[in-house]
Amino acid sequence: MVMDYMLSEEEQIIVDTARTIAVEKMKPLREYYDEKEEFPWEIIKEFAQADLCGVYIPEEYGGFGKGIMGLVLVVEELCKVDGAIALSLAATALGVLPILLTGSQEQKQKYLPDVASGKKLAAFGLTEANAGSDATGIATIAVKDGDYYILNGTKCFITNGGDAEIYTIFAKTNPERGARGISCFILERGISGFEFGKKEKKMGIRASSTGELIFNNCRIHKDQLLGKEGHGLMIAQATLDNSRPGVAAQALGIATGALEEAVVYARKRIQFGQAIASFQGIQHMLADMATEVEAARALLYASARMIDFGKNKRTSKESAMAKLFCSEVAMRVTTNAVQIFGGYGYSREYPVEKMMRDAKITTLYEGTSQIQKNEIALNLIKESAAKSK
Repeated sequence: MVMDYMLSEEEQIIVDTARTIAVEKMKPLREYYDEKEEFPWEIIKEFAQADLCGVYIPEEYGGFGKGIMGLVLVVEELCKVDGAIALSLAATALGVLPILLTGSQEQKQKYLPDVASGKKLAAFGLTEANAGSDATGIATIAVKDGDYYILNGTKCFITNGGDAEIYTIFAKTNPERGARGISCFILERGISGFEFGKKEKKMGIRASSTGELIFNNCRIHKDQLLGKEGHGLMIAQATLDNSRPGVAAQALGIATGALEEAVVYARKRIQFGQAIASFQGIQHMLADMATEVEAARALLYASARMIDFGKNKRTSKESAMAKLFCSEVAMRVTTNAVQIFGGYGYSREYPVEKMMRDAKITTLYEGTSQIQKNEIALNLIKESAAKSK
């Protein structure tokens, strides 16, 4: 039972719908998809039929218009059961946020309705082998050629890579200008010169595809440029400000699911003639886990609300705080859940070992925990400097 966060009636309906899909459709198949490492197309169809794909997309483009808070609620609820299957939806949000935030009216009309309806998935293409935390280190190049750009390069660790239809790709259009020489483009699966490389085999989130994107003299019409040339890094930063709560929600959902499993197990597991839930050591672990989960939820919801009502105000610090805290809590809670299960926690017979494996990635992608701390500290320093002027 979580605290009452005064959700609106529509928000509660979203939560209830997501919970039903998670329990009835995802839970029976989560072990299968984890073992087989298959993309969960069967479940994606369920998301679409339940209208979960467009909760954050404005109504004018076929969505529910519930913003980042709506996305957070859906992702959290789904991830209580499976953080990997739910990632297809969260990663699609990351992929289309650049369009939602900076796209032209024509671009929004072209791409957002298909995402809102669940017909198409999206992916975000920034990371490269030598450009992870340092986005300015990307080597992918887009050279202007009349009304087109010629794209060459490779992206790696792209969530939904190979399965998405829509890709927002970052490339250098003017390498001499450094951070100001990066631009963002919308690419569609199937265009000439756009291919897919290897699919990663991962420790966790195995039902999510993580792939390589290869661009070999890929021709992109200038109409596919997002915003203005050279604004790519600003688009990426604005996107991450909005998307990091989605990762935080994934982490929070996984942590909540692990806590729930641990409480149930502790009540049923008998040792020394009594349920282990009666032991003070176990009680203290559960109390710490529950307190951290609830604190994470409060921070996440506050940051999501701030984004939705901030009217384009930068929320880098708050988004980073939510992502940092929720992901670190997820690792502590899932690890403690395995500890409470004892030897059974290490067995695939129970879901907590999977939850621990799935939780780890939340401390890594969309900026490691250390990068989040950098973001938080830099913003604190800037705020302090501004106040002292």
